[in-house]
Amino acid sequence: QVQVMESGGGLVQPGGSLRLYCAASGSIFSIYFMGWYRQAPGKQRELVAGITSSDSTNYADSVKGRFTISRDNAKNTVFLQMNSLKPEDTAVYYCRADRFQDGTYSLGPWGQGTQVTVSS
Repeated sequence: QVQVMESGGGLVQPGGSLRLYCAASGSIFSIYFMGWYRQAPGKQRELVAGITSSDSTNYADSVKGRFTISRDNAKNTVFLQMNSLKPEDTAVYYCRADRFQDGTYSLGPWGQGTQVTVSS
């Protein structure tokens, strides 16, 4: 099992930047994919950005060119750099670490989330 803990959220003005952090612990050797997701009030949770163990990345169309996902393997941490933030980016942001081991892909547990609010 892999546990994650998010941090770095806050209140920022439109056009501003924030950096989110996701620290993983537990069976980190088996992590295949780590993703940042977000859920706004009244909306479904959606994938914002993800990174695989081979550093392949993918992004939601709504954040391409503004958000960047990266990782520090030594610190077992994944980052989400968010630039040019918009009010519609306001949501609770969650991290999840999925594993692939012995031919089985397993979804990881959700962290507690971190609130991002973009408002003037």
